[in-house]
Amino acid sequence: MPFLRQARARVREDLEAAMRRDPAAHSRTDVALNSPGLHAIWSYRLAHRLWDQGPRWQPAARVLSTMTRAATGVEIHPGAQIGQRFFIDHGMGVVIGATAVVGDDVMLYHGVTLGGRSLQRGVKRHPTVGDRVTIGTGARVLGDIEIGDDVQIGANSVVVKDVPAGAVATGVPARVRFPHLPDEDPYDALFNEPAIFI
Repeated sequence: MPFLRQARARVREDLEAAMRRDPAAHSRTDVALNSPGLHAIWSYRLAHRLWDQGPRWQPAARVLSTMTRAATGVEIHPGAQIGQRFFIDHGMGVVIGATAVVGDDVMLYHGVTLGGRSLQRGVKRHPTVGDRVTIGTGARVLGDIEIGDDVQIGANSVVVKDVPAGAVATGVPARVRFPHLPDEDPYDALFNEPAIFI
């Protein structure tokens, strides 16, 4: 059964990503049992698979999404597209809209919204987030905008415009800056940019 093999591989990959990104994680078993962010992404993957089966299965996908929100505090629309090794630390209050696209190795903290700014139907209304992006607690990334690879978005920032690859975006509205050193690792930039944690 290729689907089950693929699902098991994804679960292992998600557990590895959680172990790498969460310093409080003691074991894979602990994370698998107690991480609402992982529970939400696993449920989303099933709901997304149902969603992709077409209109007949989409109500079931939405019900699963709603039950997951009630259990985890994380709301991911089954129509969103999310890459591999996605991790939500703490979980509570995360909202990911229907037309959001999220790349690989992305990390969100609690309270993040990938939301829309339009009420139009049938158009892309939510952000596209590149690979290896970290979005801090309470950040709002709104509209059909592009967040480039390796971007760091600070806690409580409000992002309504494109952010180029490798940049740091902080504040309300977010100001975009680049790491001070040309070869500075984006993860290291987190510690050199205090507003990331505010």
